[in-house]
Amino acid sequence: MSRTAGSRAAQLLAPRAALSLAPRALPLAASRLSPLLPPSSSPSPGSRAYTLDSFDGASGRNATSYRWPLSRSNFVLNIVPQGEKQIVERLGKLHSVQESGWFLAIPLVDQISYAIDMRERALDVEPQSAITRDNVRVDVSGVVYITFVDPVKACYGAFNPLYAVVQHAQSAMRSAIGEMELDDIFHNRNRLNDTVMGAVQEAATAWGMEIKRYEITEVRPDRHIADAMDKQAAAERNRREKVLEAEGEKTKATLESEGVKIRLQNESEGKLIQIRNEAEAELVKLVKEAEGQSQATVLKAEAQAEAIRLVAAQLQSSGGDTAAKYALAVSYSEMMGEGMKGSNTMFFEKDPANVNALLAKAGLALETGKGVPA
Repeated sequence: MSRTAGSRAAQLLAPRAALSLAPRALPLAASRLSPLLPPSSSPSPGSRAYTLDSFDGASGRNATSYRWPLSRSNFVLNIVPQGEKQIVERLGKLHSVQESGWFLAIPLVDQISYAIDMRERALDVEPQSAITRDNVRVDVSGVVYITFVDPVKACYGAFNPLYAVVQHAQSAMRSAIGEMELDDIFHNRNRLNDTVMGAVQEAATAWGMEIKRYEITEVRPDRHIADAMDKQAAAERNRREKVLEAEGEKTKATLESEGVKIRLQNESEGKLIQIRNEAEAELVKLVKEAEGQSQATVLKAEAQAEAIRLVAAQLQSSGGDTAAKYALAVSYSEMMGEGMKGSNTMFFEKDPANVNALLAKAGLALETGKGVPA
């Protein structure tokens, strides 16, 4: 019975003993596992928080708040992540700058005061109200891209270099805007970006930073100026529309007139070619007709000459005179008949029925023909 009661009492008291020993065992386990754990990123007491980007994680944005300075706890065996440098102070004085990797530090003597991310980062420059040279109020925001190049200057050159560079970018931006007109701001953003970047770079060198670039994200003029700009833009669009319509009408009229000109020119050239071809055809026709008439006349003359030679040959034969007289008499009769048909003139023969008289006239004509030299 005594053993059973003792065992039950031990079982009841075991959880209480474990709870009482837990607070003592946790620090010991943490001290043994500390070299294997990643360094803590909790800020040191009195550190000042500076938010670079405030994004909502629910919408897919980064919700990280960057603070300055960022310190790390000393676990004797410490690990520096890639792209980061850590400043180790011994008894409050700069001791070393640790690169990525691991290093040993003396507890209570060495303190990791600064952990600096050496990667390029973007700092938002909130919209700042400024007055342009032509007295227009505008709100201008931007983004400055920086990277740390000297961790010692970054830690000891300014109390908060991130805050300082943003404030200097704002003042440089207001100063640059005051020297430019509103139209120049819209049309020459590169000039404004270069001016602000150059001014910030001069101051950031002492803070161990390099200004990669500066970009204006938004230029928002005053509401009245914005309304006037909208009206001006609408008027400009209307003017361009009218100009384009006028140019279109002008081009249309020009093309139509050129088309008419080309059509008339082609028609006149066609008529000229037609007239030239008709003239050449008429010329060829006349030449061919003249050649035909000439050839016909030659052939006719040759036929007549041949007939005359035949007649002359027949006249030389026996009985040729009588036949010639008879032929001439017949021809004379036919000629007289044709002459009286086509004319109102009346020819009267003294003795038309006397054939001997006709033969005598034919003989006289024939004798006269013989007397003519060939």
